[in-house]
Amino acid sequence: MSARYVDHPLQAGDLAPNLVLDAISHQGKIALDDFRGRSPLLIGLFRGLHCAFCRRHVAAMAQLNPALREKGVQSLAVVNTPVERARLYFRYHPLPGILAASDPVRASHRAFGLPEIATDAVMAILIDLPGELPEPMGVFEMDEFLNRKEGYEITESDQQMMTSSQEQLAGQFLIDRDGVVRWSFTEVLEGGLQTFKAPNPEELMSAASKIA
Repeated sequence: MSARYVDHPLQAGDLAPNLVLDAISHQGKIALDDFRGRSPLLIGLFRGLHCAFCRRHVAAMAQLNPALREKGVQSLAVVNTPVERARLYFRYHPLPGILAASDPVRASHRAFGLPEIATDAVMAILIDLPGELPEPMGVFEMDEFLNRKEGYEITESDQQMMTSSQEQLAGQFLIDRDGVVRWSFTEVLEGGLQTFKAPNPEELMSAASKIA
């Protein structure tokens, strides 16, 4: 893997790093350089599949994928889940047309400048989701509740990803054919602002229209 590490999330105008990751959607590797000169790319960098919201964000990417493909934009979802565990999940929850890759060591997140935050800080957040949660819950309590609700069984591989003292923030980046970032969305931690939220689809599609 060839990537530089940066101390802030990449913004429009920054050159995206090359990454070589284990493919989930097929055998072999996926390299970002494979897309350069060929097509724009939307890359989503998420936490592991044990995170209920990350599973939803991957599914949301898949829902937008047909419209992005019409504009010539490819989509790649990267999760912090070991590849064999991730392949098992996607075997039973297929997302046709979207590429997926495994990065359990979070190298891609560091290369795109997505920060980690102390687990203690995450534990202090209460999440209020009327209609989904019976009451405001802490992040880990919420994950346990939603995982039970959705029938997601935590495996030993998931447990290994959950033992870090640092929690990973997620983000999405739209990269043009030349490998330059043209749009980005990054989670922030300000009293819950944008934490666990996905980007606005209209904003994303507008950005995609400008680089297609």
